[in-house]
Amino acid sequence: GKLAKQTLVTTVMSNLGLERAMRGVGGQVVRTQVGDRYVVEEMRKNGFNFGGEQSGHLVFLDHATTGDGIVSALQVLHALRAEGRPLAELCHDVRLYPQVLVNVKTRKGFDFQGNGRVQAGLRAAEAKLKGKGRVLLRASGTEPVIRVMVEGESRELTSRLADSLAATIRVQARA
Repeated sequence: GKLAKQTLVTTVMSNLGLERAMRGVGGQVVRTQVGDRYVVEEMRKNGFNFGGEQSGHLVFLDHATTGDGIVSALQVLHALRAEGRPLAELCHDVRLYPQVLVNVKTRKGFDFQGNGRVQAGLRAAEAKLKGKGRVLLRASGTEPVIRVMVEGESRELTSRLADSLAATIRVQARA
């Protein structure tokens, strides 16, 4: 009952299982760009009070203005005490999906979003997931790399799709 607007703010990299678990309890997930600054910006803009990143940064705006490990630990301990159950039991309904991340070095300025073959590969990968996963392509903010992230129900399928899409990007980045 303390989660503002029944909404958790997280980045595009957070696991799909988290989103599905939130939906299962009547909540929703709002995704932002990678970076806790974007999470906090979205929280402030829309009146949300809790968010974080897959990397472990948690932001409890009711208690602090940035991610704080001590605040995070205290909030988790508070929840454990209030529920009277161990963390493993409280997280039981969160089924994490296999997530594969491949970093593809490219030439500087490679426009993967405007490349027809890369976009066709992206659409094909999404079609093979049949709505039971997702594909994310994003440029690194610090190096000439395209990050290919695929998640779905099957580790084998996600790995195969990520590798195939990465290979397409490598070929197109050389062209």
